[in-house]
Amino acid sequence: MSVRNTVKSIQDIMRQDSGVDGDAQRISQLCWMFFLKIIDDQDQELEEMNTSYRSPIPTQLQWRNWAADPEGITGEALLAFVNGELFPALKALPIAGAAGNRRRVVRGVFEDAYNYMKSGQLMRQVVNKISGVDFNDLVERRHFGEVYEQLLNDLQSAGNAGEYYTPRAVTAFMVDRIDPKPGQTLFDPACGTGGFLTCAIRHMRDRYVKRPEDEQLMQASLRAVEKKPLPHMLCVTNMLLHGVQDPGFVRHDNTLARPYIGWAQSDRVDIVLTNPPFGGREEDGIESNFPQHFRTRETADLFLALIIRLLKPGGRAAVVLPDGSLFGEGVKTRLKEHLMEDCNLHTIVRLPNSVFRPYASIGTNLLFFEKGEPTRETWFWEHRVPEGQKAYSMTRPIRQEHLTDCAAWWGGASRTGRVEGPQAWRVTAEAVKARGYNLDIKNPSTVAEDHGDPETLLADLDAAEAETARLREELKTILAEALAR
Repeated sequence: MSVRNTVKSIQDIMRQDSGVDGDAQRISQLCWMFFLKIIDDQDQELEEMNTSYRSPIPTQLQWRNWAADPEGITGEALLAFVNGELFPALKALPIAGAAGNRRRVVRGVFEDAYNYMKSGQLMRQVVNKISGVDFNDLVERRHFGEVYEQLLNDLQSAGNAGEYYTPRAVTAFMVDRIDPKPGQTLFDPACGTGGFLTCAIRHMRDRYVKRPEDEQLMQASLRAVEKKPLPHMLCVTNMLLHGVQDPGFVRHDNTLARPYIGWAQSDRVDIVLTNPPFGGREEDGIESNFPQHFRTRETADLFLALIIRLLKPGGRAAVVLPDGSLFGEGVKTRLKEHLMEDCNLHTIVRLPNSVFRPYASIGTNLLFFEKGEPTRETWFWEHRVPEGQKAYSMTRPIRQEHLTDCAAWWGGASRTGRVEGPQAWRVTAEAVKARGYNLDIKNPSTVAEDHGDPETLLADLDAAEAETARLREELKTILAEALAR
């Protein structure tokens, strides 16, 4: 059975269980079970390579010892083991000693995980399906990685869980433009399910990882934080799937909860790639971690202030922000002034409001900037929905090839040879300052649609309403005559 069919059959089994309600719970349940199988397969490989290696999971709780036997415990006994032994032990794993980092990863995943299944028989069926996947087989792992990407995509229809997913075409484009290299510290302060991290790993492996030392350098340079338990668990599993031996760099925490001045020189990074949550409000007291002139409860604003601070001189960033961040006033104005004074905001890619559907239908922008030099001019690129398509949707999402025209225009790493055109224009920093740092600058090549003379439009509306009223009275007369017969 193919990996895709295996996952589908597991989801079908879970749908029969009364305890698993909806896509978010189903994916969460799938995730912790796959996590245990993946880390056990990885442990067995590490044990063969290094006789002194010890698994972070106690022997009796390892997948191979309670789940691998298809005729093993089932029913009430399996539920009692999972709920009474497995979960309590993994939630309380000691994190000291040689295997402390790996234990911290396991404990971090299970701290907020739950077993939603209520049928031990159905759970045994799921366990047996999962046992059939060999995560030490590179081809099989790659196939599962593709299926896992689709599972994360499915979260878009799982209510608020969709906020964790950034379209892979967008993450791949941003990573490609930033061009990270092994050894450059890369940080995602709101990493969600790890989309930017996985894209960066693929990018570096395809281009720069030639030796085992390159791989080690790359993995050692990754940093990430995720506040919410479900995406944190999904991200850690995603890292294991992508061959990361120690995903302990993915911290389960709130990046904004650390005081702004508490981020020291040693915390500075070379690259920030992120899609911070926007439209939401931080909990009371978080804004007091920031300087007075940056204080707000708007999450995206706080992240932008922090990102500017965290970049090393010469560091570069690509950040997804909503239209409101471009035209907003007050704290937003002060942030944009700070950004353009401390960084070279060289490019803004304007996306249509359908890119993040269905869970967000607002205009979004990709901001690219580098720390150390003030902005002299900013280039804008307006991305357009492909011809013949009114908007992006779940069935017709944005794809990487839709962004190739922008990549071709970009001008390489030095951004040379850029020209203005139907989708590209530039604005000087002086012009932006004169606008009160309003960066919501429309494409000058776009001709405003002529909707006609307002007086004529109002007259046409009055005529249409009169005709509607006449037809309604005529219909009433016809119905009255029909009923009278």
